[in-house]
Amino acid sequence: MTKTLDAGSYAALQAGQLVSRDFLWLQVKNRSDGSPVYDSYWSDIGTIDAQVVDPETGGVVTRQFFGANGLISISDIPLVSTLTVQNVTIELAQVSDRVNQLVRTYDCKQGVVQIFRGLFDQVTRQQVGPAYPRFYGFIDTAPVVTPKENESGNVTLTCTSNTQELTRSNTDTRSDASQRLRNPGDAFFQDTAVVGTWVQFWGREGGVLRTGGSASTSLHVTTNVAAILGART
Repeated sequence: MTKTLDAGSYAALQAGQLVSRDFLWLQVKNRSDGSPVYDSYWSDIGTIDAQVVDPETGGVVTRQFFGANGLISISDIPLVSTLTVQNVTIELAQVSDRVNQLVRTYDCKQGVVQIFRGLFDQVTRQQVGPAYPRFYGFIDTAPVVTPKENESGNVTLTCTSNTQELTRSNTDTRSDASQRLRNPGDAFFQDTAVVGTWVQFWGREGGVLRTGGSASTSLHVTTNVAAILGART
């Protein structure tokens, strides 16, 4: 995805007149019925309706993000051009009622994580263009630790980028049942279980076809041209 800025915004960025803010978008599950539940934070105060580039569609959408009393920090996110699986750590404040509801009420395991970086004008505090996605992945762990008195009790989300899906192996096998799940009318593999026992006739004799390419085959081919010609007369 190409990141673009208009000429004025680019000049302001080069002159150090823009400031950046991070946006965090989470999709977890309702424990009772598995329906999606959304929550969001940004690294500033107050509530904002900000435009972001949806990493799934590439389109611009407007989402509501809540102030930084819940979001404490996001670890560094290297920008790479490869398919490297990246890990990101997100620290949330457990003293926040929103964070407590998120991690205690809902199921965060394998929840969707989207992190964006947005630019704002230092003078007007207005957003300069949609925030671009910097990370898209899933929550691996979201432990909830109740601290002792005077101890830190932040919630740490450990997240892995969606490129981890490329490392998964397919457990499906090549079979007629699997092929018909894709297309009920596809009968390409319907005889794979018995085709090895079929007897094929070639010339005068028949036998079972071998697929291993061995010199000793049970299919005997008549190569006597004279006998073939004689059989036709």
